[in-house]
Amino acid sequence: MISIALAGTLVALALLTQAGVWVLQRSYPQRGTMVDVGDARLNVVDLGPREPSTPPIVMLHGASSNLEVMRRPLGDLLASRHRVLLIDRPGHGWSSRARAADSTPAVQARMIAEALRKLRLGRVILVVHSWSGALGTRMALDWPEQLAGLVMLAPVTHPWRGGVGWYNRMVTTPAIGPLLAYTITLPLGLLLTGPGARKVFLPQTMPDGFVKDTATSLLLRPREFLANARDLMALKAAVVAQAPHYRDIALPITVIAGNADKTVSTGIHSRAFARVVPHARLIVLEGVGHMVQQAAPERVVAEVEAMIDRIASPAGAVPYRA
Repeated sequence: MISIALAGTLVALALLTQAGVWVLQRSYPQRGTMVDVGDARLNVVDLGPREPSTPPIVMLHGASSNLEVMRRPLGDLLASRHRVLLIDRPGHGWSSRARAADSTPAVQARMIAEALRKLRLGRVILVVHSWSGALGTRMALDWPEQLAGLVMLAPVTHPWRGGVGWYNRMVTTPAIGPLLAYTITLPLGLLLTGPGARKVFLPQTMPDGFVKDTATSLLLRPREFLANARDLMALKAAVVAQAPHYRDIALPITVIAGNADKTVSTGIHSRAFARVVPHARLIVLEGVGHMVQQAAPERVVAEVEAMIDRIASPAGAVPYRA
């Protein structure tokens, strides 16, 4: 009787999850252009004027989010003067991924690079946050000819002590993980998304309406929740492998982080990165936590503008090394 009751409960939760997915996708429909990259498709939102004299700005979000986190307010501010492209990383938002193994910064960098080539953007300024710090540095290593500069916000760049949360390990466990993702993750996540997002903002206060305005709840869809967990589980090994090569990066780079970041340690990541990378400029903001683009958007805009000026100056431009 217990097994029958358990099976009935799981079926009910699975049906509830599918209904929830339908509601979420109706509430936050896809907006953007789909770009085919191999077996996957990337969702790209293109904002701002087409100004051929300055490089386009491409923005990549971190874990547990989608491109809307980079749009508001930072992307919209930059788009008042520049062409800005926001991309849902593979498996997130409205972008797809073909394989579970497409979870490493190296694979996602290749997919982003292919999308940029198809969009014929030329060299771009890449703005990355958090998890995508590892993706941005991977692009600087593997695809430098596509980058004019790199701006990193609270980036992950180096290995750290510990893991990435027991629930990510559980969700990436064969059989058990998909069962959880397709039954309890969405109904439980609807209760926990707000508190979890507020924690990432500390010591700043999460803006009113942030979860709704950024379509954060799309993360609770089973396929995206699984993709996000796999990304996080693959991250540490990826930065272990690529960190020894950072000194080979030859691009203008600006790193902006807060000294109150409890999510991604500024000392372990941003300071360590700036010490070894030529042409890297480190800015540490007093009292700012992990959500740099929300806490200090005007400062980030100013630094992106400074990057554009630096690239335009013959004395400040840094040629990439093939």
